[in-house]
Amino acid sequence: MNSEKQVNRDSPDQSRIIRELTALEADFRGEIALDELTRRAFATDASVYQRLPAAVAFPRTADDIGKLIRAARRAKTGLIPRAAGTSLAGQVVGEGIVVDVSRFMDRVVEIDSAQRVARVEPGVIRDELNRQLAGHGLFFAPETATSNRATLGGMLGNNSCGANSIVFGATGDHVRSVRGWLADGSFAEFGIGLNRDPPLAVQQIVGEMTRLLGSPENQRLIRENFPRPAVTRRNTGYALDRLLDCDPFQPGGPPLNWCRLIAGSEGTLFFVTEITVVLSELPGKARGLYCPHFRHVAEALQATPIVMRHSVYNCELVDRLVLEGAARNTELRPHLEYFRDDPAAVLLIEVRGATTMAVKQQVASIQADLESTGVGFHHPLWLDDEIARIHEIREAGLGIIANTAGDEKPVTVIEDAAVAPQDLADYVHDVGQLLRTRYGAECVYYGHAGAGELHLRPLLDLKSPEGVARFRQIAWDVADVVKRYRGSLSGEHGDGRLRGELLPKMLGEPCYELLREVKHIWDPDNIFNPGKIVDAPSMTDDLRDRPARTGEVTTVFDFSSQGGLLGAAEKCSGVGACRKTHHAGGVMCPSYMATRNELDTTRARANVLRQVLTNSTSPTRLADRQLRDVMDLCIACKGCRGECPSNVDVARMKAEFLQAWHDAHGVPLRSRIFSNIDRINNWIAPFAPLYNAAWHVPLVGRMLKRFAGMHPSRSMPPLHRTSLRAWFRRRKAAMSCSPPVGKVMFFCDEFTNRFDVPAGVAAIELLEAMGYEVAMPGHGESGRAAIATGQLRKARSIVARNIDALSQALVSF
Repeated sequence: MNSEKQVNRDSPDQSRIIRELTALEADFRGEIALDELTRRAFATDASVYQRLPAAVAFPRTADDIGKLIRAARRAKTGLIPRAAGTSLAGQVVGEGIVVDVSRFMDRVVEIDSAQRVARVEPGVIRDELNRQLAGHGLFFAPETATSNRATLGGMLGNNSCGANSIVFGATGDHVRSVRGWLADGSFAEFGIGLNRDPPLAVQQIVGEMTRLLGSPENQRLIRENFPRPAVTRRNTGYALDRLLDCDPFQPGGPPLNWCRLIAGSEGTLFFVTEITVVLSELPGKARGLYCPHFRHVAEALQATPIVMRHSVYNCELVDRLVLEGAARNTELRPHLEYFRDDPAAVLLIEVRGATTMAVKQQVASIQADLESTGVGFHHPLWLDDEIARIHEIREAGLGIIANTAGDEKPVTVIEDAAVAPQDLADYVHDVGQLLRTRYGAECVYYGHAGAGELHLRPLLDLKSPEGVARFRQIAWDVADVVKRYRGSLSGEHGDGRLRGELLPKMLGEPCYELLREVKHIWDPDNIFNPGKIVDAPSMTDDLRDRPARTGEVTTVFDFSSQGGLLGAAEKCSGVGACRKTHHAGGVMCPSYMATRNELDTTRARANVLRQVLTNSTSPTRLADRQLRDVMDLCIACKGCRGECPSNVDVARMKAEFLQAWHDAHGVPLRSRIFSNIDRINNWIAPFAPLYNAAWHVPLVGRMLKRFAGMHPSRSMPPLHRTSLRAWFRRRKAAMSCSPPVGKVMFFCDEFTNRFDVPAGVAAIELLEAMGYEVAMPGHGESGRAAIATGQLRKARSIVARNIDALSQALVSF
């Protein structure tokens, strides 16, 4: 158990929680963290909210969760289920005990391909389940934009839909049964085809729910006030309307499955420990992505009903602001070559078929219909590998639009409203006109056009009182528009604490009281995720963005283009792309891939830095021990700089932090050694064979590593006795043609010069074989080692000297 002195023990509630959780230690198979650093890392999700939890628990088994429930009841606090932490409505933000099921409870328990079902723990990642299912010709269909880190438990909690919902519906449509804990500490199972006699607690809940839903007056209220059935994406409140579609409330309807209620309940009714999901056959192997371009968003929305007359796999809209955000992203920028003539909006329409020819024929039919109505100006079709690259832009939507300088950013507040698909164009027009005329606000448009839901995000400054007031008023005004169309405020992101206060307005007070009664039936003591959906706090409480108390800190790096160091940290939108595993490809974030610990994500490092800068009043607050701990395993690989949708550059932030730490505490011996690696290598190069051998002598190697402050298991690269520069001076250039086709100046850094000599030789020989004349100018070390060890002022002087040397070399080159 992690309970360092950082814990605030002055709060009586906190002390009681600590006592109860400490009592679990001997009988708890997972881990429990009480330290402030871990609590800070779990204080936020991908929403605009932040609240320091009392503790964070990492259960390994279902029994662990049962013990946590009993401890929470004794401590009179709440349990907040959490998985990837990518929720957008503050679902996993709160002051109770956060229970992270993603770290250890990630087993695929069973795959029954004959019955087309799989049993999984809630921490199983959607894409990793499908990787295991591929050999069976099956897959779990709902496909969120975060599918390479979103877990089945989180998808169930929000009843996630994703891009292909027009074919496959929502997560709840694919859940046969669930197992887990009721709030009174009883273990239970809900679903279809269960033969065991239910425990008394289940009988009581089912009896009370049947009474509530069996009332003709309640049925009338639900059917008249909930979103209209034509709204396929509806997650408003608890899914009482979907239960009424079942037998016995709707004779002849599908069998009653209480999983319909648990789906989308955001962990407020039942703590799931195992899910049995229904699987689907893999769709046709031939894929095509048809992408008509439009001059206006309204034109794209006009085209959407025409597209939906055809059998398509998905129909997504992306607007100009998203494409401009992609242009700021180093990883996504090359994908923009697929678009031309600066479209205001594009539709990404995926078509599946048995053969490529069948796909092309279907796309030709859609294009003919669009052209006959005069919409669209460019109609490309892409196949195979190109599809994934283009979809990356849509999937990274939230992250890339958050990558904007300044305090005004696209805010998640009205982003999840859904209406009937035929109403979408009128709804978007009304909202756009409202934002422009009443607030003078611009809006980002992207999302699931074919399903009647666009993720509209107005640009707001939540650091200012005026911005916070507009945030609230826009939510209330847009709710009026949604209600006028009998839409749903939440299509797939959930109500959480963001939209909870709007539910009485959307459903009416009598229906809202039904929601409160449901919560009381299942969780009378308010243990499970309190303050979400019903009895939520004000939507403006606990907003995470606020200006630093003592202004911006002085830095060595220039962060001015990002709004200072705080602005660089605030680029993190919380979407958690840094939580993907090695199966998803790429390199971000290697430390998280190794530990599966949230503290080792890009997100946690940016969040802790942001909190340090905004919460501390110390003039030396950057030299913070919590920052040291959270930055420790960052290997400065720069993977986040390229792969994070918001291009959060933690390597740069870490180097700045280390400089501040050294200023306050001095430069340790290990950093001094590694920052002088070029000089040391030059000294020991004549003895390279002896040096290389010494690392492999157990006693000597351990002593050397201990002296250098290295882990005893760390391997060392061999040092070459002959440097690349020495080889270059001696070698005879082999030109493939004369005169040369061009000239190349080869920067020989200290690592290539001594450690990666073969790679340097191969690069130079390749360039010469291609007909280039290669020159190797004289210059000093690169300064990379000084940056990595946080000696930025030293690096700056090295770089300045190299600029002078290279400038002179260029004159004569």
